[in-house]
Amino acid sequence: MYTNPYQYLSGRIEDRKLQKAGFKECLYDTGQVKLNYIVGPDKGPNLLLIPAQMGTWESYSKVLIPLSQQFKVYAIDIRGHGKSSWTPGDYSWAAIGEDMRSFMEGVIQNKVLISGNSSGGLVAIWCAANLSQYVTGIVVEDAPVFSAELPRFRDRDRFVYNGLKHLVDNIGDVNHRDLADYFSGLEMPVSENRIKKMPAWMIQLLSRQIKKFQAAHSNQPLEVGFPAALRLLLKSLSMFDPDFARAFVDGRFYQGLDHAQALRAITCPILLLHASWKRYEKYGLVGALDDQDVKHIMELAPQTIYKKIPANHVIHAFKPHAYIQALLDFKKTIKS
Repeated sequence: MYTNPYQYLSGRIEDRKLQKAGFKECLYDTGQVKLNYIVGPDKGPNLLLIPAQMGTWESYSKVLIPLSQQFKVYAIDIRGHGKSSWTPGDYSWAAIGEDMRSFMEGVIQNKVLISGNSSGGLVAIWCAANLSQYVTGIVVEDAPVFSAELPRFRDRDRFVYNGLKHLVDNIGDVNHRDLADYFSGLEMPVSENRIKKMPAWMIQLLSRQIKKFQAAHSNQPLEVGFPAALRLLLKSLSMFDPDFARAFVDGRFYQGLDHAQALRAITCPILLLHASWKRYEKYGLVGALDDQDVKHIMELAPQTIYKKIPANHVIHAFKPHAYIQALLDFKKTIKS
C-alpha cells in the first residue's frame, strides 16, 4: 500500500497571479480522504470545476482569474490526483460521488454550478442526479457519456481504454517507473492510416531530464518538459495514482453510475460542450462522444443546451475564451 507523496504540499500556490487574484489552496478532510482544492474570492455564485482523469486543478489555469470575476470559483483535485489522497484499491464512481457529497456539505455549503471535463463531467452528472439540493446546473465539457461504459468502452470505442491500459502497463508501478515510458509506443491517430508518435530521441531526452530533476528534488512533483502543455501533463502524471486508471481497466470503477439512469434523474439545466471527434476502424472513437451520443443525451435530458466547440478534448485549456463565454451565457439561464 502507498500514499500520495505530494499531499503535504497542499496550501502552496506557486502562481503569483492567482495569489494576487485572491485564490487560496486548502485541504478538506472528509473523514475518509483528504481533498485538495483552490477557492477564489467571493464575487458571485459558486462554481465548482472538476478536471479530467490525470488532470489537476492547474488544468484550469487559463480560465480561473476571468471566471473569478463572475463566480466564487472552486477547483478540486479528485481523489487519486494532485495533492488529494491516493486510495489504491478504492476507486469508483460511488466513492468519488461520496467525496463530492462531503465536499458540498462541508466546504461549499450552498448551491453550486458544476463544470466537469471528461471524467469530471461524469462526476458532474452524478452530482446533478444524486445531490440535486445543491446543484443549480452542470456544464458537461466533452465527457465520455455512454462511451465510457462497459462493454463499449473496452470492446468497441476502445481508444481511451487502450490508452489507460497503456498507462497502467508502462508506468503503473509507482515505486519503479520512468514517467517518460508513458510516451513509448503511445499512438495518436490523425487519419485511418496515419499516426503521431513521440520520437524515441525525445523520449530519451525526457527520461534524462526527469531523472535529473528527481535526483535534485526527490519529494517534488515533476517540473520538466516543453512546451507548457507537456510540462503540465508530466507534472499531473507524477501526481496521479495509476490505480485510478487501473480501476477502469479491470472493471472496479463503474460501480455507482448508470449514465442513462442518471441523465433521466437530472432536473437542473445542462450545458453540453462537445469537442472534436473522429472514429477509425482500428481505434474506435477518438474523442469523448459522437453525434449519436449527443442525440441520446438530448432525448434523456431534454433541458440540455448543446454547443459544439471545434477543439481538443480539454476545451478550457485549448479554447479558453470560448469556454468562458459558454459558461457566462449559461449562467444567465440559471436560477441561483
